[in-house]
Amino acid sequence: MIKNNLFFLLSLLIGLLFADSAFAQSVTVDLGGSGIEEAAGESVAGRIVQIVALLTVLSLAPGILMMMTSFTRIIVVLSFLRTAMGTQQTPPNTVLISLALFMTFFIMSPVFSKAYTDGIQPLVNGQITEVQAFERTVEPFHDFMMANVREKDLELFVRISGEEIESADEVPIHVLIPAFMITELRRAFEIGFMLFLPFLVIDLVTAAILMSMGMMMLPPVLIALPFKIIFFVLVDGWYLVVGSLMESFTQI
Repeated sequence: MIKNNLFFLLSLLIGLLFADSAFAQSVTVDLGGSGIEEAAGESVAGRIVQIVALLTVLSLAPGILMMMTSFTRIIVVLSFLRTAMGTQQTPPNTVLISLALFMTFFIMSPVFSKAYTDGIQPLVNGQITEVQAFERTVEPFHDFMMANVREKDLELFVRISGEEIESADEVPIHVLIPAFMITELRRAFEIGFMLFLPFLVIDLVTAAILMSMGMMMLPPVLIALPFKIIFFVLVDGWYLVVGSLMESFTQI
């Protein structure tokens, strides 16, 4: 039975490959729209392009989120904070990433709203083309990154690219994104250094006390951990860190 089915499928495939031109011309796929859609200026091919573009954006959403928003600085600072406290996996990665995501959405909400209003909504309504929608959607992110990028970092990538740029609006997105990312990493490391200092002092004081008492076999990190936690709670550390991060971004 299986051999007969395989033979039938093979015969069908050979027949399709060697069919005459008349048969080949009769098998066509019409990507055009119906009469109503064509009258409205729409087509199935245009909708397919929109669906492919939407799927592409959704697949690249994590990378876009990290590259073009405030997520990079926030998650790096939160990771530095957990390392400085020495709490290992507390808070867990899921909590830190979730907090960073919600902070990113809060900071970037004006940018998201402007991108949707200027680019996505007119495209859905059929008022602009896909190219115009892309340019209008990227423009708010471009303005946000230009407001937060360091001039020295931007000049580095402009010089390497060899492009002649006369104004900030002419900076290509592929030049702006890496400059913005290294600026965010630099500022995140600066904030991380400031976070490390008070916890480092607690570690040094704890180690000095243990050595003066002759308790050198007791790990100083284990003794200093509860003091770090209570110190962070007493100064309302989460309020200070989150508030400082939110206010460190320049809004457009």
